[in-house]
Amino acid sequence: MKRTSRAITSAVILAGVVATTAYAEKIKINMPSTFAGSLTQLGTAGVRFADTVNLTSGGDIEVKFYDPNALIPPLEIYDNVSTGAVDAGWSTSGYWGSKNSALNLFAAVPFGPGPGEYLAWMWNGDGEKLMNELYHPVGIHGQVCGIVSPETSGWFKEEINSAEDLAGLKMRFYGLGALVMQKMGVDTQLLAGGDIYPALERGTIDATEFSMPAIDQNLGFYNLAKHNYFPGWHQQSTIQELLVNKDVWDGMTDQQRAIVTTACRATVATRLAEGEAIQGKALLEMRAEGVTTHRWPDEFLDTLKAEWNGIAIEMAAENPDFAKVWENLQAFRADYKVWKDLAYLD
Repeated sequence: MKRTSRAITSAVILAGVVATTAYAEKIKINMPSTFAGSLTQLGTAGVRFADTVNLTSGGDIEVKFYDPNALIPPLEIYDNVSTGAVDAGWSTSGYWGSKNSALNLFAAVPFGPGPGEYLAWMWNGDGEKLMNELYHPVGIHGQVCGIVSPETSGWFKEEINSAEDLAGLKMRFYGLGALVMQKMGVDTQLLAGGDIYPALERGTIDATEFSMPAIDQNLGFYNLAKHNYFPGWHQQSTIQELLVNKDVWDGMTDQQRAIVTTACRATVATRLAEGEAIQGKALLEMRAEGVTTHRWPDEFLDTLKAEWNGIAIEMAAENPDFAKVWENLQAFRADYKVWKDLAYLD
């Protein structure tokens, strides 16, 4: 009788193991990127994320990173993830601002939060929840998977001595900051990172912004434009996102989703630390190549901020989604400011 009991128990346990193994099917995820895998921070973070998932899942999840245009054009990730043409995508939501202007607020905000404050809102406030209220209805699940610190605010071929010098310039500019520059008379264009250098070289654009000094150095802008301006008022921090087709996401086990989320959070931490470590060296090296770094006068920054405040009011009036997210972010920032003003030296 005892042997029979043991046999039955063993069979039940074995059946449970088999059932669990069958349920946790291995998943292969094709992940095209807006950024080349060799691009400092922006692309290397995506490669690191894929490697982390592949390693920590023990082969249960296989993420394959694809450079821009290897599967799809870099600015078509949103549409392809939404339809399920690709499983996932590595990018930043400001590229989809034409789909819904509120998506811009999950990427970068002019005169907005720094990395710590932005992550606090996204993870511990309502940021990521609000983001997915916009993504889930179109078949996408999104989450924060990287962040970079302040960017430079532009590379110019000629020195800018006044706001009037901006009028008529053709400039690559990203996200909500582009709307501010348009108010200053700049003809803005949105280009993927790999398309910027050729456009500068051909004269299709006169100036550009893109990212942090070390990233811009990687793309070689300093060879064509010798005047680099600070601070990055338009992007005090910029969030990178992982987009996953919602059917793919919902089809994962809880453990698989936890592995992906944990890998994203690890990528955020390691890339943020790296970004802070490498900018000074990049700036010194580019100065040695003849680059002059400039800081915008306070009066000019005040003008830009006033323009942005007006734009935000207009966008909130035009789009209820933008209004909802903007008001939530502003309320969070007001509370955060109580802590920030007391605790931080600057």
